[in-house]
Amino acid sequence: MKRFVGKLAAIAGVLTASQLAEAVYFYRRTMMRGNAKVERTIKMAGTDWNQYRTLIGQRKEAMLLREHREVSCESEDGLRLYANYFPGADRKKLVICFHGYTSEGMKDFIGLSDYYQKRGYGMLLPDARAHGKSEGVYIGFGCLDRKDALRWIEWAIEECGEEVELLLHGISMGGATVLMTSGLALPKQVKGIVSDCGFTSPKEVFTYVLHTMYHLPAFPVIAIADYINRKKAGYGMDECNAAREVRKASVPILMIHGSADTFVPASMCERIFESCSAPKRKLIVEGAAHAESYYKAMETYESALNDFIDDL
Repeated sequence: MKRFVGKLAAIAGVLTASQLAEAVYFYRRTMMRGNAKVERTIKMAGTDWNQYRTLIGQRKEAMLLREHREVSCESEDGLRLYANYFPGADRKKLVICFHGYTSEGMKDFIGLSDYYQKRGYGMLLPDARAHGKSEGVYIGFGCLDRKDALRWIEWAIEECGEEVELLLHGISMGGATVLMTSGLALPKQVKGIVSDCGFTSPKEVFTYVLHTMYHLPAFPVIAIADYINRKKAGYGMDECNAAREVRKASVPILMIHGSADTFVPASMCERIFESCSAPKRKLIVEGAAHAESYYKAMETYESALNDFIDDL
């Protein structure tokens, strides 16, 4: 990291030492495993999860009673990625679930496990790179995770057979992941994509957070973080943008967002929806905070899923 600070100082001679230090500090605490803390993410998101704790606990207990096992695959760049696999009553229907920033596969979809079990779906719950048991130092923010998603799709087809029907469902960073994945060449087994509170790109969501929560300008923090990330993690922070990727999509997409989301604004959902070239549907849950839509309006959320899945 010191080597990069020296290079940045030479490139951006007009910047003060404090600005460089601020940018490096921001990068380390948001983009690197171990420094990105789940407690900080929950605080920034502002969602009151205490009110749903009993329901989540009950559903987790029921979920863990089901048949399941740990599985793994290898990423394109050689990381060992892990997931929990819950076979469904119908072995030819599987939803691959992608969790949010600083979370894990077994956390974000506990509530929805009840819904998918009742519909006969199996569930594959990966830990994203640099999260949970999966290897990696640098967080992918969907930009790298979309390539990992392809590996999990390949795993699912091999496990369940060529006749399997796959659904991709992501929340927050996972929502961005599935939207970014929509722009890739997907196998015919992928029938639909559900994105819940997905963002456009890490650059845009970090810019929003800096402006609204910290009242700080995006420059030079984002520009420096982008430079470091290209060197360290191998991707630019707006290199892959969900609003651009969905222009290439052909698989049907359902987008869900809470109107009271102060972490990833609902305006990002609107922008992505307008850009999408695939068959699309949208559900805005009034009064729902970040990642709260399912719990805020469970019947409405499940009804939207039913309608979407039934038409695939």
